[in-house]
Amino acid sequence: MWTTILNWLLAGPLDRIFKTIDNAVDNETKREDIKTRAVESYMTAQVAILTGRGWWFPLFFLIPAGLWFGSVCIYSILFCAKCAFPQTWTVAALPPPLDQWMGAIVGSLFIGKAGGELIARLKR
Repeated sequence: MWTTILNWLLAGPLDRIFKTIDNAVDNETKREDIKTRAVESYMTAQVAILTGRGWWFPLFFLIPAGLWFGSVCIYSILFCAKCAFPQTWTVAALPPPLDQWMGAIVGSLFIGKAGGELIARLKR
């Protein structure tokens, strides 16, 4: 159950690590121990990024993402063609590679924070 929840929350780099561990290790207990240590080191790295000297670096991604996402939300609620204040202009969508990158960046930051909270609660 925990593996399923963690796979869902931390899909991406950890997913590839988990698949490698599953293919390389035969003992189930040892496999789960290795996965637990991999998640702990991933979370430690996320915490180090957010609390270290370079904590401001993710802001280069978050500020433009927040501005774009906020403008899309405000436009979708207030200014779309059939909304409260209809306008002729629209908010442009991000080009194809950037839309996936933006989702991955924002998702990883939220998942890192949520995963850290989850691990902190599990250690109690």
